[in-house]
Amino acid sequence: MGSSPGARQEDGRRVRHDGSAARRLPRLGALLLAVLVLLMPAMLPAGAQTARPLNLVALGDSLTAGYRLPAEAAFPAVLERELKKKGHTVTVANAGVSGDTSTGGLDRVDWSVPDGTDGVILELGANDMLRGTDPAVTRKALDTIIARLKGRGIPVLLAGMRASANLGPDYVARFDAIYPDLAKQHGLVLYPFFLAGVAGERGLNLDDGLHPNPRGVEAIVAGILPTVESFLTRLGKPER
Repeated sequence: MGSSPGARQEDGRRVRHDGSAARRLPRLGALLLAVLVLLMPAMLPAGAQTARPLNLVALGDSLTAGYRLPAEAAFPAVLERELKKKGHTVTVANAGVSGDTSTGGLDRVDWSVPDGTDGVILELGANDMLRGTDPAVTRKALDTIIARLKGRGIPVLLAGMRASANLGPDYVARFDAIYPDLAKQHGLVLYPFFLAGVAGERGLNLDDGLHPNPRGVEAIVAGILPTVESFLTRLGKPER
């Protein structure tokens, strides 16, 4: 059967309408895609979003600096590598100076720990002990370093040291108490003994018997790693 002119006109309008809609579909799809891209970061779990690295500074003496070791075998570099293996986005700057005492660390803390630092691993005191420095001097210097960093809003992980037994029981008791006392006073994460499992182990130290070799550094990092990971959970939270 033939169609009336009215029907043909209606069909023509329908054709024109459908063609216009088809032309609008690509534009609508592009708009939806753009909106989806913008919303995507907010839809991801917090851990999946790209974040800037946490910037740590290891402030210490030769044990941190990596005495007689290549840079990549020093404590900060090995710690950074192992933290990255664990999925942490972090950098660990080496602010270790061989021969430094706690007082020496205090003298340079302001420029050794730059603005933008998220946290400090404080490892000082071994040279104080080896020189027989009055533990009261060491305590005061470390206390002041911690207070300055906290004043800048920078959390501190305190790495403890222990005195050699040949310095006598009184000295050992006074020196060894410094680190837990300061950690309690300032509410710090404490790793009680930086050289745990390494001190006195011939196969983990250089020929001087005092400084860790590469295997010794690996052992130090393995020991302190869980404490550093716990410390990372504090970063970004307001200091009390």
